[in-house]
Amino acid sequence: MADRNVNGAGAAATGRAGNRTGGRAAAGSGAAPGAVPGADRPQDIRNVALVGPSGAGKTSLVEALLAAAGEIGRAGSVEEGTTVSDHDEVEIRQGRSVDLTVNPVMVGGVKVNLLDTPGYADFIGAMRAGLRGADAALFVVSALEGVDGRTRVLWEECAAVGMPRAVAVTRIDHPRADYDEVVAQCQEAFGPGVHPAYVPAVEGTGDDRRVVGVWGLVSERYYDYSECSDRSEGSDRSRRSERSGHAGGGGPGPAPSARPAPDWLREAAGPLRETLVEEVITESEDEALMERYMEGGELDPDLLVDDLKKAVAAGGFHPVLAISTANGVGVRELLRELPLSCPDPTRRPFPEVSTPEGKPVAGLSCDPEGPLVAEVLSTAGDPYVGRVSLVRVFSGTLRPDTRVHLHGHGVPCGLTGRSELDRTGNDERTGSLSVPLGRENRPVGQAVAGDLCLVAKLPDARTGDTLSDPERPLRVSPWRFPQPLLPVALTAASSGDEDKLSQAVARLVAEDPSLRVEVNAETHQMVLWSLGEAHLDAALDRLEHRHGVRVETGEVRVPLRETFAVPAQGTGRNVKQSGGHGEFGVCRIRVEPLEPGAGLEFVDEIVGGVVPRQFVPSVEKGVRAQMADGVGTGAGGRDGAGSGTAPGAGAATGTGAGTGSRYPLVDIRVTLYDGKAHSVDSSDMAFQKAGRLALRDAAAAARLALLEPVDEVSVEVDDAYLGAVLSDLSARRGRVVGTEPAGGGRAVVRAEVPELEIVRYAVELRSISHGTGVFSREYVRHEPLPPQAAARLAGRGRAG
Repeated sequence: MADRNVNGAGAAATGRAGNRTGGRAAAGSGAAPGAVPGADRPQDIRNVALVGPSGAGKTSLVEALLAAAGEIGRAGSVEEGTTVSDHDEVEIRQGRSVDLTVNPVMVGGVKVNLLDTPGYADFIGAMRAGLRGADAALFVVSALEGVDGRTRVLWEECAAVGMPRAVAVTRIDHPRADYDEVVAQCQEAFGPGVHPAYVPAVEGTGDDRRVVGVWGLVSERYYDYSECSDRSEGSDRSRRSERSGHAGGGGPGPAPSARPAPDWLREAAGPLRETLVEEVITESEDEALMERYMEGGELDPDLLVDDLKKAVAAGGFHPVLAISTANGVGVRELLRELPLSCPDPTRRPFPEVSTPEGKPVAGLSCDPEGPLVAEVLSTAGDPYVGRVSLVRVFSGTLRPDTRVHLHGHGVPCGLTGRSELDRTGNDERTGSLSVPLGRENRPVGQAVAGDLCLVAKLPDARTGDTLSDPERPLRVSPWRFPQPLLPVALTAASSGDEDKLSQAVARLVAEDPSLRVEVNAETHQMVLWSLGEAHLDAALDRLEHRHGVRVETGEVRVPLRETFAVPAQGTGRNVKQSGGHGEFGVCRIRVEPLEPGAGLEFVDEIVGGVVPRQFVPSVEKGVRAQMADGVGTGAGGRDGAGSGTAPGAGAATGTGAGTGSRYPLVDIRVTLYDGKAHSVDSSDMAFQKAGRLALRDAAAAARLALLEPVDEVSVEVDDAYLGAVLSDLSARRGRVVGTEPAGGGRAVVRAEVPELEIVRYAVELRSISHGTGVFSREYVRHEPLPPQAAARLAGRGRAG
């Protein structure tokens, strides 16, 4: 052990390769599950969200922490579908986290709620809900993948809500792991406040590389894993688990021995400790300790720990810990650090609260004796107890079988950003309260301010709703829900599914506000909007397996319209006189194009009563009806079909449409200047039909312009991908309106882009920007479709 050195920045101490043992550690060495975790005061609670990109090892880390705390006797495996967090059938089938889950553990009398958030970009809605329920975020970064663009975006999400953050570097036992390099990447990507609080002691290189211990730079305690780390490196199963980022399925393993750090490690990592101590004292603003440090006096580790807690809570200091879930290195150390370093709920800002009328409410705090203020973080349907809601209590104490006031918020509707009216609220009675552990819900008698729990039997509860005292109803300002931007058309797979489809989709959207459903008034399609393909797959999986409805998906039709490109005239002759009461109505009209958005301007120029006064409105009614149905010319062709609307009329798919489709007619002036009537056979209906025929006759003789919807698109992306995004928007016939810096090495591009070109932009932007790009879209107007684009649509066949 004499020839030891430190790689790179010196964060990981490395020595010569030691002999590797071939034995496998005994599985199931963890304790059996204990009592239900609980706390009677906010100071004994820590809410920590595990945040990071997909595949970083968040769920495996939760498993290791649960096993180390004795909550489970054996850590499960993501690959085998046996983890506590990913217990939903959708997660097991897809092999990734989909929902926010809470996993409470007791550590030294403190209840630590571990909120496991999905890392895949499609499930950012659940991640934001986790941040709302947490008081600190533990960023999980793989020592193999390091920090990518998606990780930086997630870090900024946390920074935007003022969340205290720490970093756990996982998979440090892998032969290709480089702890020093990952720490350097974190410091470059996240800022100067990132400092290693633990450093791993490493022996050997390559396949002979072994982590034999970790040294806490604040406490100066060294934890020797040399007698237990061989359970990972010496077993093929554990090595595969570590390389894939998943726990191997064992217990927490034997506890490491605590002893003084070796001299070689102190010498190698000593400069890191000096930097860390200076940063902790500076960020905590402890002047007395700073003075003692400057004088070279001995520093009390307990005082340093207190200052570390203050520095983390202030949000400017972010400690880094070294973890290997496969052999348990650093897991127990992390478990001890969570209650020591993370702030309790009383040290976090209270969310904005108002009365139902919108008047701000001040003076609330995280007090179990205060008025009840709680928020629904997520909801799910349970086949046995109905709807179950995950709730964060901010103030007061929530108890079972208690009347509460439930107040909802408006949810985004359509592409224009319009919202439904807020649900004004109603009183409901809570069902049982419970603490989750995977599929098992363990009953509890109360949840105090700062805690989280599951609440049964709130049938009207939706994600983001507020629970309060009926005598003092309140509402919490909701967090920012992501805008679903990937549409897909849904149709029932069978007539039996059709009967249940609407109700099932409504339940699905009520559980997940990141989904949105609409029935398009112009295309008559049921459209489900999601955040991406993985989000859509999970939603369709739940429709089939949870709600028993099978659906077929199809391309969304983009609603096109038509208008007159040049003035025209038309005659509508509706004459049916074959005996008995007939129909007689003749009208002559002039049609002129108007500016976009003008709609219909109907002008009456009848002189001498050739069309009786009472039938002029009938002509206008017929013209309006034909405009809504379309004239069936397909931007220039003639269609002599009747006045009905064909299925799929008035729309083009994202990939094409053919001529002859019916598109609503818009923005024209119609002047009625002549006509004929019959004293007996003329009627309201006869002149309505004449008005329809006159408009179709004018359209057949004129050149029509096809109109496409255009959206205003705002794209935020890393500067490194700005050029690629601009080029891509140009290729989509987009017109860039402006580009401006967004801070943090990012830029915002505003452009106007045809909807036909961005049906799948939510997926394609992610590829172009390597996961760093986000965008929003809002309908602006319809404008003429260029001839080349119209020709491409015609060449791809008729829609529907």
